[in-house]
Amino acid sequence: SRIRIFLLFIVMAAQSPPLAGRVAIVTGSSRGIGRAIAIHLAELGARVVVNYTTKSSDADLVAAEINGLPGVTGNGPRAIVVQANVSEPRSRATMRKGWGVGRLQEKRKGESKLSWKRAFESPVHILVNSAGVLDPKYPSIANTSVEDFDRTFRYAADCSLIRIFVFTINSRNNLCLHAPGPIATEMFFEGKSSEVVEKIAAENPFGRVGEVRDVVPLVGFLAGDGGEWINGQIIPVNGGYV
Repeated sequence: SRIRIFLLFIVMAAQSPPLAGRVAIVTGSSRGIGRAIAIHLAELGARVVVNYTTKSSDADLVAAEINGLPGVTGNGPRAIVVQANVSEPRSRATMRKGWGVGRLQEKRKGESKLSWKRAFESPVHILVNSAGVLDPKYPSIANTSVEDFDRTFRYAADCSLIRIFVFTINSRNNLCLHAPGPIATEMFFEGKSSEVVEKIAAENPFGRVGEVRDVVPLVGFLAGDGGEWINGQIIPVNGGYV
């Protein structure tokens, strides 16, 4: 009998990364959760504005890692570093307009005025506010200065105002808040004894403190097309921690 051999050739079309062609600003992305989010969004194809307040060397390391990733559609860098204190209205306005005291990571000889809009030839598509503030002394309210209270409130207000903002202006821009519980970052460990850390870990159903890898997938999903219908939500990412 004759043996018939059929060869099936499957040609797979190369697919673009889900965030290719998009620009993301990640505040507080020189360290901790913000750093992990910036790198994750870059791995998904986004070009990233790495924002920092004081840790310029840390921000440069993040940009270097991102710029070392495989290329995506378009010319120019994968990441640009911009210094801005997002707790200050003037700095927020400056970043929103596309300007900042920034630099390409490769150019270490001084800083200059550099527009991320010009560097990426694109408007911003994704904004992740990951900047945080913590007083490691954990003072009581009575012992907290007015300046420190105002500074903390400017960061914390996002949580209580996000739904009001979305529904008041009928926003078609997706605005969500990911609310991680205790996450093992430099900020989390600062000022805590090992006993306190173990107690916090024991209070979680998983018996551990969260890792940045537990947080970033949700941010990547919300930044993509799959998160379009999720708007005005506060999403806990805490492993069931109460």
